[in-house]
Amino acid sequence: MIDRKLEIAFWNYDRTKLLADGTVKIDGVDATFHSGRIVTEIFEAMIRQRAYDVSELGMTYFLRTMDVEDPPFLAIPVFLVRSFRHGAIYINKARGISRPEDLAGRRIGELALYGHDAGVMPKGILSDDYGVKPEQSRWIIGGIDFPMEPVDFVPHPVPSGVEVEWTDKDVDLGWMLENGEIDALISADVPKCILARSPKVGRLFENYEMVECDYYRRTGIFPIMHTVVVTRGLATEKPHLVKAIYNGFLEAKQQMADQYVKGMTFNNMTVMLPWLTKLIGDNRDVLGDDWWPYGIKANRLAIDAVLRYHYEQGLTKRRFSIEEVFVSSLLET
Repeated sequence: MIDRKLEIAFWNYDRTKLLADGTVKIDGVDATFHSGRIVTEIFEAMIRQRAYDVSELGMTYFLRTMDVEDPPFLAIPVFLVRSFRHGAIYINKARGISRPEDLAGRRIGELALYGHDAGVMPKGILSDDYGVKPEQSRWIIGGIDFPMEPVDFVPHPVPSGVEVEWTDKDVDLGWMLENGEIDALISADVPKCILARSPKVGRLFENYEMVECDYYRRTGIFPIMHTVVVTRGLATEKPHLVKAIYNGFLEAKQQMADQYVKGMTFNNMTVMLPWLTKLIGDNRDVLGDDWWPYGIKANRLAIDAVLRYHYEQGLTKRRFSIEEVFVSSLLET
């Protein structure tokens, strides 16, 4: 029986495909699914307009909404985007940067926000593992490769002692990196100069896959970038539907993961990626059979890391707890 019609938004992912195409149903919900040209359009519609009942949000976008008097959302432990981010630190090769400690005193670009989702984790790791603090560098915030509208729908906190400059929307931080106007860049998106293999630029950790695997083995953290939020009204009034929503996302992800694993028998011939079967096997060797876990228990270390770094980097006024930001009925997942 349908209990409620819901508007649900997320970008186009393999782990949500089976929800969007109707293969996986959410019990009791007549769902209309939405997406966007880029994922931040979804974030903006949810934060500015409350356009959806359920929506993907970047962790930093969500946590910035928690710093108001009456926070509008709670999260469910569904993590649509997660990524190791040692490989998201790019350098100009002529600037004498060969190790993390060399970033101190440098002018570093960052995509979109001071503290965008792919910036929070690298800064935290640089601080924890190498003693390089954000306040030791100068930060310039902007877009890469294409004009980008300012992210003006969330607060822009900057802690005292940190020098931050915002560029015009037509400034290309990738071009600035290649031409030596900035020394380094932290970005969720890979700049064109890296994809084009410009000899002027590279990654701080050229063997980033090995470094990231070692990081996971040491810490147990598979970094989280995006979660899914529900309105507080829905969480309060219809907790059984929120559980059904969580279960729907979980089932869609699990069925897709099962398809990849079953496809190993036939060398994943439906996908035009050589060595994909080996990659799936390698991922499972490092991360376990459930290599993209949802729920609180499997992700407590990763969630705690985001919450701690967000506070330490001055992006929230206090350090939030898991119990404060996630729907209470899903804390045992």
